Amino acid sequence: MSTTAVPLRPIAKGSLTRLWIGVAAVALAAAGLAWAGQQGVEMSPAGFLAHNSGEAGVITTPSGLQYKVLEEGEGPSPTTADVALVGYKGTLLDGTVFDENPQAPMPVDGVVPGFSEGLQKMKKGGKYRLWIPPQLGYGEQATGPIPANSVLVFDIQLHDFKSRADIMRMQQMMQQQGAVPAQ
Repeated sequence: MSTTAVPLRPIAKGSLTRLWIGVAAVALAAAGLAWAGQQGVEMSPAGFLAHNSGEAGVITTPSGLQYKVLEEGEGPSPTTADVALVGYKGTLLDGTVFDENPQAPMPVDGVVPGFSEGLQKMKKGGKYRLWIPPQLGYGEQATGPIPANSVLVFDIQLHDFKSRADIMRMQQMMQQQGAVPAQ
């Protein structure tokens, strides 16, 4: 039995290092191109809402409002004849906060249609997240820090609500008590 020796040529000094540097350069270039391709790609409001509708727990109403129950409340829901006491935080899709208030009275029919519709689904003590499409928000009109055609995202807690008639009676009682002379 004989063994045939195959001569191996020595690798030139630094060849392996150059090979790994080349592999790293190609990987970095590919990552850079992928990153650059994602820049400037902004999802349209309709595209976002279509994608969001498939998320767990998100409910889409016939009008296009999307909401998610974060914490269910108890009792009845407010109507358009009520004034609601709410805590809310309003953001744009990029996370920019445009309005926030921990406790604000709001006439249910005195806010944008999507916010009003969302309030009418809530119960006292409930917490919801609303995604309001542009047609139920400010539409093509830019308003303050809110650009035109923006999807509005609201986290809302419904603290309480009263009818306008109840509020008027309470105001009249307070005025009468203030008009009564002290004895």
